Amino acid sequence: MDRVILHCDMNGFFASVELLDHPELKDKPMAVAGDATSRHGIILAKNEIAKKYGVSTAETIWQAKKKCPNLQLVSSHHDKYRQYSVEINKIYLRYTDLVEPFSIDESWLDVTASQKLLGDGKKIADDIRATVKKELGLTLSAGVSYNKIFAKMGSEYKKPDATTVITRENYKSIIWPQDVGDMFFVGKATAAKLKSMGIMTIGDMAITPRTTLISMLGKQGGMLYDYVNGLEDSPVHHYSHREPVKSVGNGITFRRNLEGLEDIKTALSALSDTVSSRLRKYALKAGGIKVDIKDPNFTTISRQKQLDVATNSTLDVYRYALSIIESSWDLNKPIRLITLTAINLQDEGISQQLSMFAKEDNRLDNAMDTIRDKFGKDSISFGQVLKSDIGVTREGNTHETDEEA
Repeated sequence: MDRVILHCDMNGFFASVELLDHPELKDKPMAVAGDATSRHGIILAKNEIAKKYGVSTAETIWQAKKKCPNLQLVSSHHDKYRQYSVEINKIYLRYTDLVEPFSIDESWLDVTASQKLLGDGKKIADDIRATVKKELGLTLSAGVSYNKIFAKMGSEYKKPDATTVITRENYKSIIWPQDVGDMFFVGKATAAKLKSMGIMTIGDMAITPRTTLISMLGKQGGMLYDYVNGLEDSPVHHYSHREPVKSVGNGITFRRNLEGLEDIKTALSALSDTVSSRLRKYALKAGGIKVDIKDPNFTTISRQKQLDVATNSTLDVYRYALSIIESSWDLNKPIRLITLTAINLQDEGISQQLSMFAKEDNRLDNAMDTIRDKFGKDSISFGQVLKSDIGVTREGNTHETDEEA
């Protein structure tokens, strides 16, 4: 018997959450935007009305305003979105414990065993949509299918506030006519490559020999062949399941360009504090440090350093990151963005051979962690960060890109 998998995808999640506090904007084109003063003035989310004007996620505010001069903008509140995400998944858990979050606003559910009590997949999906709308005031689109990929494609097929059922009998008529670029996990570059070979639709890809796709795209080609032909069969994990953290990173686009060593040190103080505290939270240590730097012309370099002794000390992470920048960057050149990432992670409890000169002392880090746990994440920070005009605090008043993969 086939499994019954749901993919639930919130409609315009950030914008919908903000509209709960701004009902006066319900019938107006509206978008959630980054802070223009921090030089990250882009559209993070938009409502359906703004979407009809052509406003798109990740474009700049001025581009969006050009398309829609009366676009109403509100600031983002990520803590609020995370809390709503928790509440949404709590609703899903009423139907099954096989709930696998895919992002802050998307989850897969395996409701195969729930059908005896709750009805078929479509009935369960419709009931979930009604419950989320009634209790939280938000809408979602759901896909129902026999595997995760087709369920995901179903949730994208009809929006907003709809359920689409994709079966073994109808997937060719629903999915195969779509543009190849609409396939899950097919990005712009892959779509362009496929189209250059005459593969224009998902159906075209489905009838292309698997070996041909592999020769074109490597392992991804074989994976996509399975996906488009309905052969994907990965399980929906239990809600408590979490994939091991492979890297922990934090990036900041600064309010102004960094100019010189002192600015760089201030930026790294904030980034190192965030990354190292997350490592300690996960009981992990970094076996390597990676630094990405972007200049005002959007030229980016990436450098990394493997460590002799793994660490989650703020001071160690800071020192290694600084040494990478000093050895690979002209300190007289301006910097727009720095991303600091801890890589090659290992369990904190793994014993390792220290050199005779190495001495681990995390008392300051532990004290700061304790204070933050008790009084909040912004309750304590470094003086040079607090006094800075580059727009950094520990969690950032500027745009941050967080990576925990």
